[in-house]
Amino acid sequence: MTTAAPPGPLRTRGHRGPAAPGRAWVAPLAIIGVILLGAVLIAFLTPVTPAEGFLDPDSTQATGTHALADILAARGTLVERVTTTAAAVQVARGGATAIVVTNPEMLTTAELDELASANADIVIVEPDQVSLAVLAPALSVVASTAVGPTQPGCPLPAARLAGNADMGGTGLHLAAGQPGVTCYPSGGRPSLVQYTSGSRLVTVLGTGAPLDNQNLAHLGNAALALNLLGAFPRLAWLVPQLVLSAPAGGTKSLWQLIPHATYLVAAELAVAVLLTALWRGRRLGPLVAERLPVVVRAAETAEGHARLYQARRARDQAAMVLRTAALDRLKPALGLPVAATPEAITSALAGRSALAPAQLHSLLFGPPPDSDGALVRLASDLDAVEREVRSR
Repeated sequence: MTTAAPPGPLRTRGHRGPAAPGRAWVAPLAIIGVILLGAVLIAFLTPVTPAEGFLDPDSTQATGTHALADILAARGTLVERVTTTAAAVQVARGGATAIVVTNPEMLTTAELDELASANADIVIVEPDQVSLAVLAPALSVVASTAVGPTQPGCPLPAARLAGNADMGGTGLHLAAGQPGVTCYPSGGRPSLVQYTSGSRLVTVLGTGAPLDNQNLAHLGNAALALNLLGAFPRLAWLVPQLVLSAPAGGTKSLWQLIPHATYLVAAELAVAVLLTALWRGRRLGPLVAERLPVVVRAAETAEGHARLYQARRARDQAAMVLRTAALDRLKPALGLPVAATPEAITSALAGRSALAPAQLHSLLFGPPPDSDGALVRLASDLDAVEREVRSR
């Protein structure tokens, strides 16, 4: 085997060398940044809804009002839980003397207008400015304070009898010149206001803490809740539900049932996949030629195979290799398909060779040679036939 001289120094064309260590982190950090940015956008765009069961008379969770509803029912006040403003108005028409509105920020302007037209007193818990502008226009939101023990500081009988209670939360402001009672000041702003608007008694609480299950037995919370709500023989307790509006036909397609945030997550993942593909599919520069440490000629490989056949006396294997290679070269020259039969090959060769068909068949498909000399003659005869075919 001939060994080439030791290779000299490699030459590369257009190779710019390894990238700086810091640049390898640019793409991964960019992808992580895009994902985090998408998560922040989704958090901002996803509507914030109150905890499940919040101020719900059917809920026995800490923030529910099931205990208060049971006590009111035992004292003769019927509490009817509704989830839509239409149902609340319908209950009011049936004789409800007050509508309790929880989570008013979840109501649309049309729903607020529907409540404002109801002929019933109204109790609003933890309002926002939009709901106050429709349901209690004499009030406005001015501040937000911590919820904690607070003295009533007003002559309202319900508050004065209850005494110290967990109040605070949304600070309220009653318009100047509007008759009404402001109680439980926190941070200088009342968190309970009661006033009359036309024939309607409007009661607004800045927090629902005195009503829920976990705080009802604390301080004077139970007394305050019962004094405010127990005066009504029937309550329509509105617990709004966040429901996507249905199309005009009344049914929703599959795409309408998928939450909007799902599309945002899908878009975020698509951007991340695209950036990853661009990062991993970037050009790595021109190809670098590398010299082989040892050069082996093709003739040496063929000679090595021949010596292996000779050492094992594998004349049949060697003859098969020679005949197969000759046929692979002859078939295209004769215009024959790869799957041509021996008879078709012999017939085609007979027209372009001086040998008889029987001699050609024995040469190409006959038995293996019985000696090394016969194998050499076979190889010589195959070369002669191939040269003869190509020369005609």
